[in-house]
Amino acid sequence: MSETAEPMYELAHLGHAELLTPVYEQSLEFFVEVYGMDLVQESGGSAYLRAWGDHDLTTLKLTASDQAGLGHVGWRTISPQALDRRVAALEARGVTGEWIDGDVGHGKAYSFRTPSGQRNEIYYETEKYQAPQGKKSYLPNQPQSSVTRGAAVSRIDHINVLARDIPAAREFMCQTLGFKLREHLIPPDQPEAGAWLSLMNKAHDLAITREPADTTGRLHHLAYAVENREDVLRAADVFCELGTFIEFGPAKHSRTQGFFLYVYEPGGNRIEVFAGGFHIFAPDWEPVTWTTEGRGRSTAWGLDVPASFHTHATPVLR
Repeated sequence: MSETAEPMYELAHLGHAELLTPVYEQSLEFFVEVYGMDLVQESGGSAYLRAWGDHDLTTLKLTASDQAGLGHVGWRTISPQALDRRVAALEARGVTGEWIDGDVGHGKAYSFRTPSGQRNEIYYETEKYQAPQGKKSYLPNQPQSSVTRGAAVSRIDHINVLARDIPAAREFMCQTLGFKLREHLIPPDQPEAGAWLSLMNKAHDLAITREPADTTGRLHHLAYAVENREDVLRAADVFCELGTFIEFGPAKHSRTQGFFLYVYEPGGNRIEVFAGGFHIFAPDWEPVTWTTEGRGRSTAWGLDVPASFHTHATPVLR
């Protein structure tokens, strides 16, 4: 069951994320030419991008900064009324946030920090993508025609943030915003090492994993999905051909059952190409508690986890 008394369905999905980069031009080139996203516009030191399967105008904001990291993550509510209710719940919890007028692609939003230090915002009003001639799909239920440039990611999928106190971080997200705990990892005689939460029926929209350093607010990775495993394998070839270092994968996650591949974009942020993942339809789903990976492995199968996967995050600590 959810960590709330009754399952709450007030947030619809992960709407967008802002990544900070100290090498703006190189990062922008990566996301367009290597990762395969479309540039929507540039404004005020930021680029706004989209994947070909995203129905919203933009899902990634890339901002020039002194260091890499997460600027903020945005979650869309199911209605304006739900937005007001969630703001009231946050403020009743003692959260001090602020309303912002909006940004490219979305309207007014409530901006706040979570207990783990990341800036989040919730909003409802959004601008739908209208494909121009030359990008329209022959299928009316698709936002635009598919692309084959680079890894050709299709849509925003999930985000993984770090927290010193994972139970406190996930309980906050569940109780105030309606996330549902789907799986978590609690090694024997150790603190909780990870939690995987979702809003509707995905295996996860948000992962919270252990922060190894005495700091807050860091990003582990941002993930975009592709259509199938073969596309993940194709992405591996693309990254190798275009000179992008592959940190981890391709392999299969134990939790979420996703097929994955991790790289670093030029600014230093870890980026994932993700396919699959199980779906949850039961309203009374019981969270799965893992004590370790299957048969002691760090993945369901495939490569073992490199040490950097547990230590690298952005901003990088000096």
